[in-house]
Amino acid sequence: MDALAEKLDTKLRTWKPETAAEVRERVAEVIELADADVLDLIRSRVREQAVLDILDEPTAR
Repeated sequence: MDALAEKLDTKLRTWKPETAAEVRERVAEVIELADADVLDLIRSRVREQAVLDILDEPTAR
């Protein structure tokens, strides 16, 4: 098994159930995006969120 998969397996067994469930859901989403060859969309969303975060920051006076 891949080292990353082993680490994920170990972590899923040690995290609280809610955290493990959230991670499983997100990993499943990434797998679906990779299968559809559209992982580049994730990067765009991350950049978009970064811009939104900057716009939401209070301005220094």
